[in-house]
Amino acid sequence: MARAYGDDLRKKLLKAYVAGQGTLRELAVRFDVSVAWAWKVSSAHKKTGSMERQPQARHGRSSRVDVERVKQLLDARPDLTLRGLVEALTEAGTPVSQSHLWRVVRGLGYRLKKSRSTPPNAIPQPTANGASSSLSASRRSRRNV
Repeated sequence: MARAYGDDLRKKLLKAYVAGQGTLRELAVRFDVSVAWAWKVSSAHKKTGSMERQPQARHGRSSRVDVERVKQLLDARPDLTLRGLVEALTEAGTPVSQSHLWRVVRGLGYRLKKSRSTPPNAIPQPTANGASSSLSASRRSRRNV
């Protein structure tokens, strides 16, 4: 997605237009912007009287999760899993999905902890001198078995 033009370019175009230095079409060519953008900026300036961009509204529902409550729960019990956190918040009256709660937790700066139930890596570490590992049986010994 393209980035918005800066407020400085917007102000320069509008000041030039207000000072009568040309039409919007001429100023658009001069400032190397589209005519449609120049019309849009001029229209917004007429409506609001401000040369700055108006902040865009956030779409969608706001989160019902109490971020401070999540932080308190995690500080009190750092080993709490996402599932346990979901259950604790649901008991408190705030039903929340696990995926949304992970976005909230990640936004607080917490990260995943290594799971002790995960088996260790099965790939043997290389030896210091580059010799083959003695962990795996040779082909000859496997054939005879």
